[in-house]
Amino acid sequence: MKTIMEGVIPPVITPYHEDLSIDFDSYGILLEHLVASGAHAVIVGGTTGEYYLQTTEERVKLIQKAKDVLNGRMPLIAGVGGIRTEDCIQMGLTAKSIGCDGILISSPFYAVPTQTEVAEHAIAIDEAVDLPIMLYNYPGRTGTRMESEFFNRIADRPNFQAIKESSGDIGVVHQLVLDYPQLRLFCGTDDQALEYFAWGASGWVCGAGTALPDEHLALYHTCIADNDFVTGRAIMKSLLPYLDFLENGGKFTQSVKYSCELAGLPTGSVRAPLQPLSDIEKEQLAGIVRRLKSEISELTNHKIRVAKQA
Repeated sequence: MKTIMEGVIPPVITPYHEDLSIDFDSYGILLEHLVASGAHAVIVGGTTGEYYLQTTEERVKLIQKAKDVLNGRMPLIAGVGGIRTEDCIQMGLTAKSIGCDGILISSPFYAVPTQTEVAEHAIAIDEAVDLPIMLYNYPGRTGTRMESEFFNRIADRPNFQAIKESSGDIGVVHQLVLDYPQLRLFCGTDDQALEYFAWGASGWVCGAGTALPDEHLALYHTCIADNDFVTGRAIMKSLLPYLDFLENGGKFTQSVKYSCELAGLPTGSVRAPLQPLSDIEKEQLAGIVRRLKSEISELTNHKIRVAKQA
């Protein structure tokens, strides 16, 4: 059976009205945009989707809306992150009842559990929900790193199929590839995507994938399908200023949302405590996006011309 855990999987953003209530009509437009882009699946309730600033009722409505809009045209993975294990189980069971294809599990944030506790948390969700699982290792957000003790405890459970590795430590990538090959590796540290693909990653959960799906797909297909790391390095070189702005500007989600605006997609602002980009930040980001789109378009068009002449 073909796995849902491969390819470019954007975590869809959440658009808001001026009063910061969720704009479900615009949300549908964003999902249709991702279907048309050729992305391989979509995550609802990821970090870039601002799930941590939403009520449980809103999170459920977003999952249901995504299921209705996608209607089986693209695999749907629901983020079920939270602090309490019971809350994560309930969100997972709800996602399953709606018809999601898989779930995304992170370490409980703020609690700083031990490796045994993180494992028991994940196993409890697995036993209750029984869906394919993508793990999410993001110690910068959760305060807890998934380590060998954790991986050893979940290694023989078949629902644990993939991991979005976002620690930023390339040594963890090596460890996962060498010691835990049963977990399909996904890039979750965007500025290291080329390194992930060189090490055989199955895909990329790209925070800015809603805004720039063509460019993310270009790198994925160039490296994975074509095994062309010369062109891949050139594409990555064009992406790096943008990814650096996102990661080091302190306003990741805001930058992704404004990038969507630049693409003509509806987004709205962000909820407090997040604050929008300044006019200067918007101008800087717009210039970076223009350059990368021009450069990557030229690279991919050149590759097509060369292939036709061969």
